[in-house]
Amino acid sequence: MKIDGQHYRSIWLDDKDDVSIIDQTRLPHEFKIRILHTADDAALAIRDMWVRGAPLIGATAAWGMALAMREDSSDTSLQQTAEKLLATRPTAVNLRWAIDTMLTRLGPLPQHERADAAQTAASEICDADVATNSQIGNHGKTIIETLWQQLQRPINILTHCNAGWLATVDWGTALAPIYKAHNAGIPVHVWADETRPRNQGASLTAWELKAHGVPHHVIVDNAGGHLMQHGEVDLCIVGSDRTTAAGDVCNKIGTYLKALAARDNGIPFYVALPGSTIDWTISDGLRDIPIEERDAREVTHIQGKLENGDISSVQLPPDGSPTRNPAFDVTPARLVSGLIMERGVCAATPAALAALYPEYASNEGK
Repeated sequence: MKIDGQHYRSIWLDDKDDVSIIDQTRLPHEFKIRILHTADDAALAIRDMWVRGAPLIGATAAWGMALAMREDSSDTSLQQTAEKLLATRPTAVNLRWAIDTMLTRLGPLPQHERADAAQTAASEICDADVATNSQIGNHGKTIIETLWQQLQRPINILTHCNAGWLATVDWGTALAPIYKAHNAGIPVHVWADETRPRNQGASLTAWELKAHGVPHHVIVDNAGGHLMQHGEVDLCIVGSDRTTAAGDVCNKIGTYLKALAARDNGIPFYVALPGSTIDWTISDGLRDIPIEERDAREVTHIQGKLENGDISSVQLPPDGSPTRNPAFDVTPARLVSGLIMERGVCAATPAALAALYPEYASNEGK
């Protein structure tokens, strides 16, 4: 996607062979590029959410493995780096998928070949992510276009958190169909949930949409149901950090409530995700998906731009008030209208997923 007319990916290898990322904790008020020099830098970037979004977390982990191989390509380094990166964020399955992919590629190689092979593999993971997300966008665009042909007016789409190009290497998942539709001249308007406590919708999704020229409004998290009741939402599209083989979807906290409101109001609720986000080893999301509990400060404090232009954080609740901060929730498959994936759109059912990905379906429940 473009920022001030210049194309960017969310992670890239620069002309000095340094791994560069956009520090998403500084957006939308400051555009800051950070350089990752080591695997420790990559782990910190994932853990402290300089990068976030399941596909981008996986891509960053892949580059973390590549950076480690530059310094020490031994078996010990390979395994220790994998374990270090795997411990950074427990919920998004793309992290494990990318690390397993790198281990499979690098493990059999002699040590002297691993550094170059790791850089090639990490680059291929990133390029594949871009192609995958573009295809997700194409399939989702068809849904939006069909609805537009029926209604003959701008299509109002509600999304939660940020599942745009900042959450992937490029294009995004939930926002890819919106970008494709907008680029094709289909009139769309986006309701962007603020997405407390880290406000990825208000800061990242709104920043992306504004940069791309997509009409949108930022809304508080509790406004979505009201807008649905009054006919101001035609379609919901969200992303996923982990989806089970049975179609249960784990996404940013608050997604489940939007799915409930959509079901009550007869509004289609779609989830856009790549095949790498399917966890074929589990079928019960509520029981088997680990839900990350994050720092209480994310709840007690909020970051923003002050009237003098400084970026600062302020405390919201009274001193000493205890908090809980689960970062994700699980939306049962029964509330999902369909899964928008790179191979097409399918029902959120074991049979439909198995038909779309027969090569993986045999691992279900193992």
